[in-house]
Amino acid sequence: MSTTALNGLRDYLTGTLSPDNMIWLATQLTEYAKKQQEPPFRRYTMDEINAMLDEAEANFAAGRGIPDEEAWDDLNEEIALLENEQHEMAEAI
Repeated sequence: MSTTALNGLRDYLTGTLSPDNMIWLATQLTEYAKKQQEPPFRRYTMDEINAMLDEAEANFAAGRGIPDEEAWDDLNEEIALLENEQHEMAEAI
């Protein structure tokens, strides 16, 4: 994004948001930028991958694990919570 566009956005936001909302937005943007700087994943070696697979197979054979339906329910709950948080953040602005 160009400097002119960023300055325009800044001017629009400072004219629209309260000081408290500007501080909140600045904090959120700073935290987001920090997360973007961290590498999201690291590469595993084949030995590490095989060790993880061996461990997973041993857990499965021993009857340990989460049933498929429970795992999907947990995932759907997590998604709903994240969507709710995003909706609340959008309303706060």
